Amino acid sequence: MAPVATNEKSTTTPNVQSLKDDASKVFNPFYSPAIADDGDESYIHSQYKPFFPNLSWPPLEEVEVTERALFADPEKKSLFRAAKKVRHYTPVIGTEISGIDLRQLSDSQKDELALLVAERGVVFFRDQEINIQEQLDLARHFGPLHKHATTPIPKAGIEEVHVVYNDHSRRPDPASFSKLELWHSDVTYEVQPPSVTSLKVIAGPEYGGDTLWASGYALYSGLSPGFQKYLEGLKAVHSAVAQADGARAAGLPVRREAIETVHPVVRVNPATGWKSVYVNPGFTRRIVGVPKAESDAILSFLFHQIAENVDNQVRFQWEPNSIAFWDNRAVVHSATFDFWPATRHALRATPHGEKPTSVEDYERQTGKVAKDRQLEIWKQQGLDTQTNGKNYSTKARGYND
Repeated sequence: MAPVATNEKSTTTPNVQSLKDDASKVFNPFYSPAIADDGDESYIHSQYKPFFPNLSWPPLEEVEVTERALFADPEKKSLFRAAKKVRHYTPVIGTEISGIDLRQLSDSQKDELALLVAERGVVFFRDQEINIQEQLDLARHFGPLHKHATTPIPKAGIEEVHVVYNDHSRRPDPASFSKLELWHSDVTYEVQPPSVTSLKVIAGPEYGGDTLWASGYALYSGLSPGFQKYLEGLKAVHSAVAQADGARAAGLPVRREAIETVHPVVRVNPATGWKSVYVNPGFTRRIVGVPKAESDAILSFLFHQIAENVDNQVRFQWEPNSIAFWDNRAVVHSATFDFWPATRHALRATPHGEKPTSVEDYERQTGKVAKDRQLEIWKQQGLDTQTNGKNYSTKARGYND
């Protein structure tokens, strides 16, 4: 029977109503800013809780960036000799270094760290006492710092800090987003998107709240030569509009007007000379100069490769005082939101990188040939790469696991 209007008062019990009230607090964790705050002023890191100043900033101007990795010792002897242990998580991505105090790094070690991050995609450290001002100073070694137009800064008022914060007062709504949509590289809509970015967790759950990274190098390497070449000639639009709209919908200020920027679909990392697929579900909207159906199909394929190809991924379980450095030019990442109602709190420092460079422009400007990372690794291992690393069998093959 169809529902009909009624003048009767609601008989909803207070307990059910409270559940409905709680349901109204769910949110999309990607486009909706982290405005959660349980009001606990005794919290030890309360000065770093989210704050949204009502400011108006002019458009970003281009800034000069020096690629510090190009000054590094390729063998990274100074950095590695200071470490107690260096452990690679996978053949493709992720390295953890123990025994180093990030506050004590020399400039040469910082350069070597930049190169290691560019090569491995993401590098992890645990038990780091580095404070946010020291983290910002370290980030400035890699480039001028970015200030985000919509996300929160700390209550302490440091505009260059991006606050990541969730507590029990708000929970993610799985009806408002898909897990695929959470994968992104930070603020790729900027004219000069970030390079070596760092995030330190200052409080977190005992378990849950992990972050995953996926390699754009490996995504490129896994494609057929013809498709690689096709993608190298394409450009895509990256947009800040959804993020700005999410802030306004929440009644929050947008400190700098949203922009859309065109970047190459395959970019070259100047630190390594390696090619990386540079699109992400969070901010890439369409490919320029092709029919919409073609653009949608290509982006859908690449987005699903990012989210589903576990060979290209690494997953990190945070502890308080863990810090990760990743190269936003070569990896994408996604947080897991499995920890509600626990608190997860982190601080990010985000240096600008160079304007993304296409394969054609890189080779013309430098006189060097841009490389496929996997082929370069195989060459270093003395393996035959004459088939371009692509020996596709016509027979079905499986795994033994």
